[in-house]
Amino acid sequence: MGRAMQGRSGIGGRLLAGITLAAFLTAPVPAAMAQDGTPAAKSDATKSESKPDASPLKIELNRLEPAGEACRTYMLVDNSRGPALKSLKVDLFAFDTEGVAQKRLAVELGPVQEKKTVVRLFDFAGLACPKIGRLLLNDVLACEGGDATRETCLERIEPATKTSAAFDR
Repeated sequence: MGRAMQGRSGIGGRLLAGITLAAFLTAPVPAAMAQDGTPAAKSDATKSESKPDASPLKIELNRLEPAGEACRTYMLVDNSRGPALKSLKVDLFAFDTEGVAQKRLAVELGPVQEKKTVVRLFDFAGLACPKIGRLLLNDVLACEGGDATRETCLERIEPATKTSAAFDR
């Protein structure tokens, strides 16, 4: 029995201690334990600082009403959680109830103040409202303000409708 105890302080014991130390030294350090000066902490901070604002920009097709030979369209732009936009120009397609594209229209929905909701009106000339079955946000043509780009604005947009016509992107 004395010999077994002696083995731990001999070569076997030193080998076990070496393996334990090697495992400890090569184990990854959890992010919570990393100090501010480490490269991992710096890259996390850089990511959060360089990431553009991803707050939703809700655009709602709120109302369609006849206006002579046109269909007047009411769009509610809810920027209540985002930065100000000097310009927000979108490319829209109106489809009939059969799903056939009828009209294309470029519409300026800006400017939109920071943390503000606005209503914008425009007309689809020569198109009767009951014929509109779907409105497609085809693209963002311009988006200016803060870090905004066409791509980031398109990603932020959440379309919705209160009409019988669908509205999506």
